[in-house]
Amino acid sequence: MFAVAMAAVVITLLLALIRVWRGPTAFDRLLAANMVGTKTVLLIAVSGFLLGRPDFLDLALLYTLVNFIGVIAVCRFARFGSLADDSRRLPLRDPDRS
Repeated sequence: MFAVAMAAVVITLLLALIRVWRGPTAFDRLLAANMVGTKTVLLIAVSGFLLGRPDFLDLALLYTLVNFIGVIAVCRFARFGSLADDSRRLPLRDPDRS
């Protein structure tokens, strides 16, 4: 049963990779890349169960965190055009008020 689940995860992983490659928009590609990360976590967890290696679950959780931080970084870059924190920058002065 787990081998069938693993095959289904691989098939949906390939479909998500096709969506990453074909688009049509950047946000579709971003969601598909997030799905590839999620499917990879599932693949690591199921393969760890099949091989009798429970430490693979720790690796899957670590990969989940890396995937989440990566998606947040890409969303921030898509929104602001930079990953830098601009909150400490002083506001511009209005030249008409001086």
